[in-house]
Amino acid sequence: MGTLPSAVNQEPGEEAVRAPLHDLCVTLRASANPERARNEKRYLKSDLRFIGVPIPAIRKAVKPLVKRGPLSERDALLQFVQQCWQTDVHEMRAAAVIALRETASILEPRDIALIENLIRRSLTWAYVDPLSIYSAGSLVERFPELVATLDRWALDDDFWVRRSAILALLIPLRRGEGDFDRFARYADEMLEEREFFIRKAIGWTLREISKERPNLIHQWIAPRTHRASGVTMREAVKYLPASQRDDLMAAYKRKRPALASSPSP
Repeated sequence: MGTLPSAVNQEPGEEAVRAPLHDLCVTLRASANPERARNEKRYLKSDLRFIGVPIPAIRKAVKPLVKRGPLSERDALLQFVQQCWQTDVHEMRAAAVIALRETASILEPRDIALIENLIRRSLTWAYVDPLSIYSAGSLVERFPELVATLDRWALDDDFWVRRSAILALLIPLRRGEGDFDRFARYADEMLEEREFFIRKAIGWTLREISKERPNLIHQWIAPRTHRASGVTMREAVKYLPASQRDDLMAAYKRKRPALASSPSP
């Protein structure tokens, strides 16, 4: 089992986060579970140290710090995040991700660079997904000019960054809103990728959109059933009407498109 640092190395001017970091370490240490630590490390296949604190407990420890607490100011928040990320302890990094999610409304457009840096250093869906969905996604929704960043991410060599380009669009799409055309372009370009986490992200997003707009998803995936992977298809059709689901999966198994062409979304 990993151990939490007794103190985190701090740069000059970062005294404001000393108390929050101390409080977080104390709280996490009290919830440490060696058996859970071993299981989570094995599950995530991570080289980090684990102390065995579940995400709900980490979230409970972080919320008081960011809600009208010392980390409710942007500068202190970003210092806290970077200090947590300097450690090699999973729970500290998870706390940083949660802090960013809980304070998404105070982030500024320039903070997308920090989010991208963390995504590149994450190497696991456990950090990448909340960073892309709730942090990057919130920034892009509030500052639409940041879609240019997502366009760049969608072409990146790092598959985690490409996955983030897709998932950053998820929340408004799930509401029945959002930029479906942009998602569709990304998905179409990545549809034949062999990387599982790309295939899963496309299917996951299609599945969530289908809850509000099933016909849109049927129209989009039908002419692409011969190109999509099994994981993408199984996710995409999960909430479609049975007749549509059966039609699409039958076409997928035959490796043929279900429709010759698709109406515009």
